[in-house]
Amino acid sequence: MKKNVRIKLFKDNGRYNAPVFVGLNEYTALIPRGVEVSVPYAVARMLEESQEQDAATALMMTRMAGEFEERAAAME
Repeated sequence: MKKNVRIKLFKDNGRYNAPVFVGLNEYTALIPRGVEVSVPYAVARMLEESQEQDAATALMMTRMAGEFEERAAAME
């Protein structure tokens, strides 16, 4: 038996307002944002890992942009 969990995806009036398509094995769904829904645990975990990776990528981009600015300033 597959365990379901309740999730609520972040929603705003800008970039994060469209539903999120997920597909995992034979499970597919279009998950609305800002509404609590029930999804299989594996799908919830996949979305959580995706959010963690997005945060890590944003941090890395910020760090690399700072390094670039420092190098550019040193060349002036």
